Amino acid sequence: MLRASIVGCALLLGIPSGAKAAERTGSPTERGAYLVNTIMACGNCHTPRDADGKPVAERALSGGLAFNTPAFVATAPNITPDKDTGIGSWSDAEIKRALVQGSRPDHGRLAGVQLAAIMPANFYKALLPDDLDAIIAYLRSVKPIRNEVPDPVYKVPVKRDPYPDADAGFSKAMLADPVRRGAYLVTIGHCMECHSAWSRGVSDFKAGLGRGGRAFPLREGTPDAAPGSIAPNITSHPTAGIGAWTDAEISRAITQGVGRDGRMLKAPMAYGYYAALEAADLADIVAYLRTVPP
Repeated sequence: MLRASIVGCALLLGIPSGAKAAERTGSPTERGAYLVNTIMACGNCHTPRDADGKPVAERALSGGLAFNTPAFVATAPNITPDKDTGIGSWSDAEIKRALVQGSRPDHGRLAGVQLAAIMPANFYKALLPDDLDAIIAYLRSVKPIRNEVPDPVYKVPVKRDPYPDADAGFSKAMLADPVRRGAYLVTIGHCMECHSAWSRGVSDFKAGLGRGGRAFPLREGTPDAAPGSIAPNITSHPTAGIGAWTDAEISRAITQGVGRDGRMLKAPMAYGYYAALEAADLADIVAYLRTVPP
């Protein structure tokens, strides 16, 4: 029984403006909008919320959730093109480096400081060059918003666990195979960041891929998260995982946040973003999940 599904950083109750699914042949900006506002769910962390825990659409991507963990205290930064408090003064190369290496530029505020480990650069390193360019094109196009967030405080050195599929990399040719395309989408969606075995701050992506068990306490600003949630097993195991689920049931859980038994999945689950996934992409994600060892 699926009690909770955790993908990304926080619950999103609605689809952000501009999240209309783009065809694979769309312009770079359309492709970037599609990736940012669906599978990557960037606003899930980077968009502020109102008192009810809902995203503030008019301030999209201007800085969002605060994280207080044993390793760091950090607030998701402003990633709009504002030149003073966002990424407007960053070059394309610097934005790419932040995405795939987790490093800030060597100039300006916090020059050279690593982004907090909550930034899934270890997954984003899998992004294909065209998709990286598309993401940058979209981020350049959004409304610049002035919003300076608090500086991060690191209690231990920043560490990101290597993700095997991201380290191995993908190619355009690979994505002709639905399963490999699904693996690519699950990777850049950093789904296994939450759904893999995790102990004492270390992810087990080899022996515990998709096994679940990572606990997420109630987070301020997400009132329906009480008393917290646990990332479930999404491997192909027939009873502990989703092996006995139909494709339609898996798709409904991803895009509507409804478990097999009809109960709503607990926060934080970004189904508001995933609702805009193209049917072909959703089918490929399901095809890949079928292959995750039980």
